[in-house]
Amino acid sequence: MTEQGWTRRRFLRRSGLAAAALAAGSAPVAACTRVDAPGAPGQDAADPLARYREAGVIRVGVANEQPYGFRDGDGRLTGEAPEVARAVFRALGVGGLEAQIVDSFGSLIPGLQSQQYDVIAAGMFITPERCRQVAFSHPDYVAAEAFLVPRGNPRRIRRFPDVAASGARLGVLEGAVEKGYAEASGVSGEKITVFPDQNAAFNGILAGRVDAVALTAVSLRWTLRQQYAGEPLEATESFVPVIGGKERLGAGGYGFRRQDTALRDAFNAQLRRLQDAGGVLPLIERFGFTRTEVERARGLTADRLCAAS
Repeated sequence: MTEQGWTRRRFLRRSGLAAAALAAGSAPVAACTRVDAPGAPGQDAADPLARYREAGVIRVGVANEQPYGFRDGDGRLTGEAPEVARAVFRALGVGGLEAQIVDSFGSLIPGLQSQQYDVIAAGMFITPERCRQVAFSHPDYVAAEAFLVPRGNPRRIRRFPDVAASGARLGVLEGAVEKGYAEASGVSGEKITVFPDQNAAFNGILAGRVDAVALTAVSLRWTLRQQYAGEPLEATESFVPVIGGKERLGAGGYGFRRQDTALRDAFNAQLRRLQDAGGVLPLIERFGFTRTEVERARGLTADRLCAAS
């Protein structure tokens, strides 16, 4: 397969790990009973993967958020979601992933809907709001939240209500769930700064623009260790947010267009086989995920998470 490059956005520390694609030639999925691109000849509705098998690749949308989906120093697409997706699709007869790196996490769903790619492989949390726009796979991990704070945590921030009570300025990523958690916990909109990506958020707290940044504990700890080890920052202890008296599980899965349920169902079936065989953890342990986060996902379904209130 050949490499193609995009320069869609700056990555962490301006490292030059730019958006790119692995392989070429995949075409968009058009409907749940057809898998051909607009204007292309029809394919057998009983096999939603036929076109991708023929092309040898399927297109995935990635948000360049470590460790969920990014390009490594060799330019290879990697991270939690691409590695699991790669294993699932290979087992389904699709040899590779063609990646499009979006400008921000909030661009992932619009990009899917406009057929820029066929699957969101970015560790996206499955929420009722997103389920109205996306057909999700079952989750493959459950992650807790944490805060990035100055070393010593001077404002003693441990939960979202602490942010509201202290009057702290909070940073969140565009399109991520943490903004909603903060607002539901009483943090006023004027105290919330939305950053386009991790790099901007980390630089924002270092510059004193915010007092804390909310992200998953896995993401914060990985990025601290890999990119900001020498900076005066730390991640708080992880926690599960309680919103409206209910715990909000951060369960990540893969997003498909709502009409592409046959493709999603084929992915789900193989994902379950991989989970039952204990094959997920070996793929993602190197990104900071633990057996606990993987096992918590096995008993969950997208239907349950989409129906949560």
